[in-house]
Amino acid sequence: MSVEAYIARLAAAVEQALDSAIPVEWDVPGKLREAMMYSLKAGGKRIRPVLVLAAAEAVRGDESAAEAAMPAACAVELVHTYSLIHDDLPAMDDDDFRRGKLTNHKVFGEAMAILAGDALLTHAFHLIAEAALSGRLPADAALAITADLARLAGASGMVGGQAADMLGEQGVTSLDEMRYIHLHKTSDLITFSLTAGGRAGGADAAQIDALAAFGMRIGLAFQIRDDILDVVGDERVLGKKTNSDARRLKVTYPYLIGLDASRAEVERLTREAKEVLLDASLRKPDLLLGIAEYLVSRDR
Repeated sequence: MSVEAYIARLAAAVEQALDSAIPVEWDVPGKLREAMMYSLKAGGKRIRPVLVLAAAEAVRGDESAAEAAMPAACAVELVHTYSLIHDDLPAMDDDDFRRGKLTNHKVFGEAMAILAGDALLTHAFHLIAEAALSGRLPADAALAITADLARLAGASGMVGGQAADMLGEQGVTSLDEMRYIHLHKTSDLITFSLTAGGRAGGADAAQIDALAAFGMRIGLAFQIRDDILDVVGDERVLGKKTNSDARRLKVTYPYLIGLDASRAEVERLTREAKEVLLDASLRKPDLLLGIAEYLVSRDR
């Protein structure tokens, strides 16, 4: 099976699971549910939940790990979606389009967009807890996954990276500052995805460490690739305007070191990530390695 076909198969399974992620029997105000599902089902690559499922399969060696890993896969997509809703708000990046569609606040208003993001974030933790309560996920794995998500999505993780990004706009002058922003704003959720899948698949401590190291490098390469695509990408393929970073006077890897050096950094990080994974004694690492290559060579 090709990497593209494998990603498409896992993404389709995630899409189906997301359809029922917010129980219909819950008494949720109609407009709030609509706003939540508008962004949650707006498409996208589903890379983070795909990585959860792929990591679980890499550890266990077969597809049976998907059932235990799916709640964490949905949870990380809920957290990612909430972050995009908030990131698009006028107080932050002030974007009108996301994935080729109007952003949440453009459709539902700023207040409802904020609440939709809040609800998605909160519900992510419910999905993991419910998986343990129902027996789909061992309680110790669920507890570790919950702790990881709170840390890597919170003040010392993704939110901290977003804050540093806002505080540092037009003031970032070093690669260390840029690296900090990218590692936390983007790489941390990718790292979470891999370790969550590993935990759901029964990984040992050394394998979890290797998956985290792999995720850190791939996440950083993924964001640098995004920075490159903002300069040279095709708007019709990306589903959003290019050169948005330049218009906002935002400092990126291409701005600091140029396109060629940025591409070289992506290659170096990807090579190191693959080396780490190959040393992890996983039962089925090949597809994860293929996904890594796909992520850093994509055009959208």
